Amino acid sequence: MNPRPTRDTDWDGVRLHVVTGKGGTGKTTVAAAMALALATAGRKVLLIEVEGRQGIARLFDCPPLPYAERKVAIGLGADGAGQGGDVYALAVEPEGALLDYLDMFYNLRRTGKALTRLGVMDFASTIAPGLSDLLVTGKATEAARRRVSSRRGSPHAYHTVVMDAPPTGRIGRYLNVSAEVSDLAKVGPIRTHADTVARVIRSPQTVVHFVTTLEEMPVQETLDGIGELRELTGGAIRPGGIIINMARPAMLAGADLSAAVSGSLDVTELAVGLKAAGISDNHGLAADLMTELREHAQQVILQNRERAELATAERPLYELPMVADGIDLAGLYQLAAALRRKGAA
Repeated sequence: MNPRPTRDTDWDGVRLHVVTGKGGTGKTTVAAAMALALATAGRKVLLIEVEGRQGIARLFDCPPLPYAERKVAIGLGADGAGQGGDVYALAVEPEGALLDYLDMFYNLRRTGKALTRLGVMDFASTIAPGLSDLLVTGKATEAARRRVSSRRGSPHAYHTVVMDAPPTGRIGRYLNVSAEVSDLAKVGPIRTHADTVARVIRSPQTVVHFVTTLEEMPVQETLDGIGELRELTGGAIRPGGIIINMARPAMLAGADLSAAVSGSLDVTELAVGLKAAGISDNHGLAADLMTELREHAQQVILQNRERAELATAERPLYELPMVADGIDLAGLYQLAAALRRKGAA
């Protein structure tokens, strides 16, 4: 059996974490950090990319991912210390998923390779809109269901699967495509496949996390995405948490924040403070700092307003800090540790 986690998370029991977000919010980065956080000692996690951008390979500084599950990192250890489990990654593309489908239902992998060279994927997508999305999501749900062996009670091959999904603007229809394809294909293997995918996506074992920054457009798109997901599926597909990425810390609070916004901070007092720290104000440094403080205070107030907007979605909120030195593997582990501390993974 898979080992129990060292601590429960807000999503204990979830096997498929779908991560979406508006472009530029760091969706792929958060998905990778979540995979590292979930891969505690003894656990295998599969991180899946579905958009063909090879973003995961760049984050983990490894060669472009083939259509094969490859180990890319060691996960975060228990309580952020020690060595964790294994993180595998897979870049899914429709043609490879079609070959898996043909092999699964018809034992036609070799024939399928010839068909893909003839452009059958484009043809199939034309006569059955959404089929390519169904095949790709089907790969993620298959990985989430897969067992080590066919023996009764065999453990799952992966403890958790994390999908770096398409942007928020189309996540509802992307995940609901199995239901749409089921309406087109009333019987047969395509219908069976669509129903299997739908059962996993709509089960309590799947959640959809939304990544955003504290800016007006990403926040509004997040709220719209959650609303669309609920409307399209009648609540069958469960929204997960809202992950606020690249949050900037507030250096001022309370009365100082209000004073900075209104421009009423005492520049003379600031100059005295600089002098006490051994810094000369010969070139108007205090006045320049006052301008920066005002801009910072305005940004903090904006962030607070957007944070309050996100709270109206009534979903768990998790904040990740801005990583000053840019995102590399060390930065990913830093974000993974933050997700673990906050209970998101």
